[in-house]
Amino acid sequence: MSVVKATSADINLLARLLRAEAEGEGIKGMLLVGNVGINRVRANCSDFKGIRTIREMIFQPHAFEAVTHGYFYQGAREKEKRLARRVINGERFWPARFSLWYFRPPGDCPPQWYNQPFVARYKLHCFYEPTAETCQNVYNTF
Repeated sequence: MSVVKATSADINLLARLLRAEAEGEGIKGMLLVGNVGINRVRANCSDFKGIRTIREMIFQPHAFEAVTHGYFYQGAREKEKRLARRVINGERFWPARFSLWYFRPPGDCPPQWYNQPFVARYKLHCFYEPTAETCQNVYNTF
């Protein structure tokens, strides 16, 4: 049972995002990117107020660098579609369990990103989750 509404077009979009953002991070890295995206759709707080669909989340201005590159616009593969379905169905993984942000810095992870605390690094990506004061919803979505 999905935790957000998702059409087959949404699954394809999310699958393309997972690959374009984190293919080099392996299966878990792609699942973590998916967790952040689903959290953004469900949390309705911070920079993500009013984001209610997978499409809105992916194409939110300045949200994902991948959408500015051609690799994102290649067709979705079945492998990534399966991963997209997993996060849409509510599978969550640390350190993205409650994270709303991640990025790949050239060096160490800064202690904060968008004024939110660092949770952990997975391979090359740093993950950040909001405090309960700034986004209680992210902790109540599952």
